[in-house]
Amino acid sequence: MEKEENKFVNKAEEDEMEIYGYDLCRWKLVLVAVGVICSGGFLLLLLYWMPQWRVKATCRRTTLKDCEVVLLRTTDEFKIWFCAKVHIMPSLGANPLQNPNPIVHKVSNGHAAHLCESAAEENKNDLKKYLPIRYFTHHSVKYFWNDLVQSFDVVRGLDESTLCSSIHKEHSTGLAKGMHDYRKAFYGVNEIAVKVPSIFKLLIKEVLNPFYIFQLFSVILWITDEYLYYALAIVIMSVISIVSSLYTIRKQYVMLHDMVAAHSIVRVSVCRGNQEIEEILSTDLVPGDIMLIPSNGTIMPCDAVLLSGTCIVNESMLTGESVPVTKINLPNPSEDPKATGDEIYSPEVHKRHTLFCGTNVIQTRFYTGELVKALVVRTGFSTAKGQLVRSILYPKPTDFKLYRDAYLFLLSLVVVAGIGFLYTVVNSILNEVPAHTIIIESLDIITITVPPALPAAMTAGIVYAQRRLKKIGIFCISPQRINICGQLNLVCFDKTGTLTEDGLDLWGIQRVENARFLLPEERACSESLLKSEFVACMATCHSLTKIEGVLSGDPLDLKMFEAIGWILEEATEEETALHNRIMPTVVRPSKQLFPESKQATNQEMELFELSTSYEIGIVRQFPFSSVLQRMCVIARVLGEKRMDAYMKGAPEVIASLCKQETVPVDFECVLEEYTKQGFRVIALAHRKLESKLTWHKVQTINRDAIESNMDFLGLIIMQNKLKQETPAVLEELHKANIRTVMVTGDNMLTAISVARDCGMILPQDKVIIAEALPPKDGQAARINWHYADTLAKCTSSSPAINSEDIPVKLVHESLEDLQMTKYHFAMNGKSFAVILEHFQDLVPKLVLHGTVFARMAPDQKTQLVEALQNV
Repeated sequence: MEKEENKFVNKAEEDEMEIYGYDLCRWKLVLVAVGVICSGGFLLLLLYWMPQWRVKATCRRTTLKDCEVVLLRTTDEFKIWFCAKVHIMPSLGANPLQNPNPIVHKVSNGHAAHLCESAAEENKNDLKKYLPIRYFTHHSVKYFWNDLVQSFDVVRGLDESTLCSSIHKEHSTGLAKGMHDYRKAFYGVNEIAVKVPSIFKLLIKEVLNPFYIFQLFSVILWITDEYLYYALAIVIMSVISIVSSLYTIRKQYVMLHDMVAAHSIVRVSVCRGNQEIEEILSTDLVPGDIMLIPSNGTIMPCDAVLLSGTCIVNESMLTGESVPVTKINLPNPSEDPKATGDEIYSPEVHKRHTLFCGTNVIQTRFYTGELVKALVVRTGFSTAKGQLVRSILYPKPTDFKLYRDAYLFLLSLVVVAGIGFLYTVVNSILNEVPAHTIIIESLDIITITVPPALPAAMTAGIVYAQRRLKKIGIFCISPQRINICGQLNLVCFDKTGTLTEDGLDLWGIQRVENARFLLPEERACSESLLKSEFVACMATCHSLTKIEGVLSGDPLDLKMFEAIGWILEEATEEETALHNRIMPTVVRPSKQLFPESKQATNQEMELFELSTSYEIGIVRQFPFSSVLQRMCVIARVLGEKRMDAYMKGAPEVIASLCKQETVPVDFECVLEEYTKQGFRVIALAHRKLESKLTWHKVQTINRDAIESNMDFLGLIIMQNKLKQETPAVLEELHKANIRTVMVTGDNMLTAISVARDCGMILPQDKVIIAEALPPKDGQAARINWHYADTLAKCTSSSPAINSEDIPVKLVHESLEDLQMTKYHFAMNGKSFAVILEHFQDLVPKLVLHGTVFARMAPDQKTQLVEALQNV
């Protein structure tokens, strides 16, 4: 056989693996069986521990296309081997997302519902219509043979290579019954099954550990040497540790199974291709099904993209954030004449339109009797929840120094034991000691040098640690990883809601008029500000919604809205059925905010009623984006012809999108004063839209067309108090020599202030801000260094530091060094991105001594953690 070139599965992904094909070889199987008998079963143990040896010893190499067994090896630094058996299933086609030839005419003729029966009959007459599809399963994922790449590949759902326009055109009508059954053969049952291993399987896995095998060998040797009491003590200790370990692991498996299985099987309604609505179990869902979301909500059994309507979703199961999120339907690019172009749908990019598996849909909204529909894009272990569970069931191996040192220690013990073994054998032969005694005494040397009680002692320690963790609600199905916890040397914290309280308090507002800051004001609900653009922005620029009559949403938005004392009213189902498809949310001041006349005539009362009819309708909402660091709404005051755009977000970002003549010259100075005191500052902006922008045009306009040439309105200053327990927790971590780092999306100076308040940065420590600038106008990328505490007032830059003066080694090497000032680096997301791209050699030094990372986007937080792990 010619040597086949190396093939890969999951190419260029995190779990990329090399794959090799093998066939069972009978004469090799016979030889292995003889070897197992001759070695007393030791060869079988060796093959159990080494899957690559097992496959190579019992099989012969062949092409992937014809193989019966596949051998997989990870391409990371660990090079771990796995093997899997190849199965064959009959199918009408090779691609689940395409119509198989035999059923195309049936679907078009409307007889698809009888496909299974007719296909079964045809199968009896013509077996050639069925293709043998080869696949194997690894870590709960099926890999099918792909003729195009001549390798095995994961069958993708609709989450890759599907255009947004295609979702609306080709996938919005639902699947015919025949197509559904065809796809189910590939995608399988839609469930995240956590199989609880039997006691016997767990026992075999635990007992066949090399440590315990060595221990068994030692016990047999000691009994032969009549060393009974110690052998009995070791046996009892081992049995107790094995039983307690098995009990704990199985119990944790059962708990994980129950947690994952909760609400995973529900009855759902789906639309079939002929517009019929059918009720099925969620386990029968496949990518391409159109699922109806009930108005009273549900637990999502799959990942689905919203095609029509709106959903309020609690995503705390995935994100840990308990704030409800509003999901809107995926826009159809073909309906937008000004659309820049079609794009490929991605659950991560279009998460605003995606309902994720395991999240709780609290309530739905729909218009003019339309149903809330969602297209199933991923099922089972391919979903966001499934991938999370897979990461728990099959954790990535860890290469900690503790394990490397432990193996080196054991290896050195084995070397010592080997020397002792040889010396004893040679010495005993020279002294003419009987062979029986030589064997026992020589082997005894090995059992004494390598402590046989070590695995039992380690298991006992791990079980005790598990019980302590269980008391505080932490569960672990991979107990060996508990040892790693002692190797932690750094913890990253978010700021808001982690180090500080979830809730924010409104400290005050500072409005801008004629490009000048007015004096700070404590209250925003005064009579004079009632109809101002500043208050209108506070009233409309948020993502609040009512759930069962209670206002809910982001804590910052809630505090901002409560501070002005307005009322939010959402259209009911009956109202939307009577009016247009688009029915806006309306905000208005409460009547208590209007000045009432005590002795009013009838005429005056009528005028008063007219004056209180001041309402603002929120026509379109551009949700907050952590990447853009802002949100925007389009609203219209009742009776006004022109609409208004209101925007709020990070002050630096908002100021850059405003007309420079409306931004005060001392903007940076004022902002710095607030952020240095630890306040969270939000900027507001407004723009009067052109009269030609109609209600319907607004629904399809690009947000970039709106978020420009704004008028700067001023600042909202929020106070975010530290959690009571934060300083004590950080102090405890510092005492344990565990470094603490803050990674936040908030302002740099606010983050530094909070870091000082909570003890992350001590009062005497200096903070150096690394400001990295990308290449521009032919100039190379560069880094400017500034002391955070000596920023020049009301200037665009602070005194620079010579890069040679910056200490890059901050570890105290002597008692004299303790008297020196400690330095911390701080940087924002933009600088971090430039440093990653242009200053790779500086990354290890900066992340090792960086304490504050501000204005970080979610993907940058991931990059930082990876950079820290690589140091």
